[in-house]
Formats: sequence, structure tokens, C-alpha cells
Amino acid sequence: MKDLISKKVIDIKPSGIRKFFDVANTMKDVISLGVGEPDFDTPWFVREEGIYSLEKGRTFYTSNAGLPELKGEIANYIQRKYKVTYDPDNEIVVTVGGSEGIDLAIRALTNPDDEIIIPQPSYVSYEPCVVMAGGKPVIIELEEKDGFKLVPEKLEEKITDKTKMLVLPFPNNPTGSVMKYDELERIAEICIRHDIWVLSDEIYSELTYTKEGHVSIAQIPGMRERTILINGFSKAYAMTGWRLGYACAPEIVLKQMMKIHQYCIMCAPTTSQYAAVTALRNGDQEVAKMRESYNQRRRLLIKRLQDMGLSVFEPEGAFYIFPSIKKFGMTSEEFALQLLEKKHLAVVPGSAFGDCGEGYLRISYAYSIRQLEQAMQKLEEFINELG
Repeated sequence: MKDLISKKVIDIKPSGIRKFFDVANTMKDVISLGVGEPDFDTPWFVREEGIYSLEKGRTFYTSNAGLPELKGEIANYIQRKYKVTYDPDNEIVVTVGGSEGIDLAIRALTNPDDEIIIPQPSYVSYEPCVVMAGGKPVIIELEEKDGFKLVPEKLEEKITDKTKMLVLPFPNNPTGSVMKYDELERIAEICIRHDIWVLSDEIYSELTYTKEGHVSIAQIPGMRERTILINGFSKAYAMTGWRLGYACAPEIVLKQMMKIHQYCIMCAPTTSQYAAVTALRNGDQEVAKMRESYNQRRRLLIKRLQDMGLSVFEPEGAFYIFPSIKKFGMTSEEFALQLLEKKHLAVVPGSAFGDCGEGYLRISYAYSIRQLEQAMQKLEEFINELG
């Protein structure tokens, strides 16, 4: 029967994150710092709007692209935050999470053997999506010495006459690295000169801890017309289970993305869309509170890990920290498995995010201060026992 299954799909490796936590889920009393999910409840006024929509019987399909009022609020949000204008009728589609938006963009733009450049370490879905779309993933290895940022020289090296698109995964999962305006300008110049698209995954945009705040490459002159901007509600509004995201793109691309969305999805969940309208209209204060809490946890983990003698790159976005464990002479998977077995503490091996993530761990700080303190104590004990 295996011969009847798509070889392309069989050859794709399962997610390194899920594979590891399948082991953790079989154990008792495990402290898990692995899943990229906020520990906050969705703000009550957002949940209340979802409940109200159900009470009113709003349980039917919306238009394929999403509720007009939600697309309007998304357009208002992008304009308010980044001074970038999108037509809600023709340049925005509401998706089932940001992940669907990524898949739609890659499939809509990729022809067989097109090359899609993917900086790594990064989110686990980009590479499989490219493979399933028939494209060729071209990996750029980001380095700690560069702040895990995409540098122009490395991008230039990877561009060929087959290059179709660059994936821009900032703020970055798993490193927490962010790109600033002047750094994005240099990347934009290369993309314009070589006439390539950019898929900008900005799902962690609201969780940026720099004074400048998040910058979208769509803000750079000449880039709005060649950028597919992906964002959503999971991280900023603690709405992971609502499964809601969106994509903003020039009409010529969005029309093609809509075809795939229509045939595969129909529309995003109706209840979630009504709740998201309220989140965008009234959620800024709640987002700010959550961001400040994450920032407090971020500073705690940086200090605790440094006190243990670990080399720690300081994350400026998302809710992950990516310490090096190279000095222990173990692979990241060996280290994480032993930590799980001996101390019942679960973190993600850096190798789950690409080969260049080897020698690092991804630790999420989307957990309470109490849990983080307990976890750091267990990690310190483990490191001391390694000698």
C-alpha cells in the first residue's frame, strides 16, 4: 500500500517539535517549555464577542475571503501600525491561521523547480510547503555572530535565475531575532534588483521588545508590490485555538491565493472572525499587557541562563530564547532527551529548525514565572551534573 502514497509526502520528515513532544507526553510530571502557545487566556471581551455571535445564530459561511468588517479592520490595523495601505476587497484574505496563508502564498507563486530561499533556523513549515508545491528550498544558514539576522551577502550568494521568492521569518521562531529598518532596506534593494517576491511572516510582530518596534518590509519603498504579508491572531491575542490569520498581497497574487483557499478551505471559522473584529478594534491594551509580561520573563531567562555559564543570544522578539549547548559535546537532541529523562524538563532541540540549529535549544517563555523558575532550577541541576 505504501507504493500508492505520494512519494513527495512520504519523504517529508515529521515536525521535529511534535516528534519530540510525543515522547514528553508519555511521561508524568513534565515541565514543558516547548510549545509556541501563549499561556494567557484569550481576552474576555474577545471571547464574549464569539459567544454573542453564536447566540445570534451567526453560524453560516462567510464570504470566501472573510467578513468584510474584519478585512476592513485588518486594513485599518496595517495602516495604523505601518502606514501601508491595502484594499480590503481585493488585497486581503482571512485564513485558517497564519500557516494557511504561508501555504497559499507558496503554492500560488511556485512553479516546478522554482527556488524559494529560506533562512534557517526558522519555523518548521516553510520547507515542507515548498516541497509540496513542487519548488526547491534553498537554505541560508543564519549565524549567531550576525545576530541570527539575514545579511545581504548571504542572500546574494543564493540567488540564481531560478529564484522566485525569499521567505522572511522575522521576528524569528526559534531565535527571537528581529530585523530593523536599515537592515531590511538592504534586503529590499536586493529583492527589487533581482525581481523576486518576499513572503514576510510577521506573526510575532506585536511581540517585539526593541524601542523601534516591529518593522514590516512592506514599509520599504518598492516592496509593498512584491510582498505577501502574513499575520494572525494566535500569538498577539492569545487566540491559537481560534485558528485565524490573514494574508495581505497585491491583487494579482491574492486572486490566485483565493482560488486555492476557495477549493481547499471555503472560509475561515465564522465565530473566530467575529471575535477577531473586536480584538483588532479594542485589543491594543491587552496586547501591551501581554507583551510586557513576556518581556519580564525574557529578561529573567537571559539572566538565569547566563548565570549558568551558557552562551545566550539576546532575543528581541517572539517568546523564545535560543541558548547554545555546544560546549557540552552533545547533539541538541541528545541534550534535550537526557534533560527530559533525568529532570522531566522538555525543551526543543535546535536541530528541529534546520541543520544550523544544531548545538542550540529552543526554550519558550510563554509560561508563568513560577514555571520558568522551576524549569531553570532543573536545567541548572542537569548542567551541574554534566560537570
